[in-house]
Amino acid sequence: MITINNLTKKFGSITVLDDISIHFGKAKVYGIVGENGSGKTTLFRCIAELEKFEGTIVSELIPLRQQLGYIMAEQFFISKITGEEYIRLLLEARGKKGIDIKSKIIFDLPLDRYIESYSTGMKKKLAITASILQNNEFIIMDEPFNGLDLSSCIILTELIKILKNKGKTIILSSHIFSSLTECCDEIIRYYSSRGF
Repeated sequence: MITINNLTKKFGSITVLDDISIHFGKAKVYGIVGENGSGKTTLFRCIAELEKFEGTIVSELIPLRQQLGYIMAEQFFISKITGEEYIRLLLEARGKKGIDIKSKIIFDLPLDRYIESYSTGMKKKLAITASILQNNEFIIMDEPFNGLDLSSCIILTELIKILKNKGKTIILSSHIFSSLTECCDEIIRYYSSRGF
């Protein structure tokens, strides 16, 4: 589904990603484990076309960005917007209208409240919900379990399994190996000094 060939990313004289080549197949869940600051988020930003890089990313999803859901570790939200307005905004960005959001909500969230009043975990759950409702074929989740309580982690793990069964490809990152073993088909360890 997505093949990364010889991807290198530098910030000035510092090489963050050095000649990375990986293939992500359809209907699989991949975990990427690495230390904080090892380049996991930078790799995700390259795939999402948010960073320029050397090398190539080839996908059968054209254009990839229209089929990609990217849930960042630190999500940005517009001030003075409610949870429901945020979800509708992301759905409209994919041309999806007329969806009964409240009947499809995954987590218990106060959608009528401003997002600025949400806790860190609630913001994470909102971002996950919006991306799932977009029905993206390829989903990247950067540190998705951070900030979630135990029951929400269990829900998310089951949700990932459901998405896989629907043919979605999912990449998760974590610096904690055990958080990925429950739901990943393949776990890739990243060492910043040696690469994958």
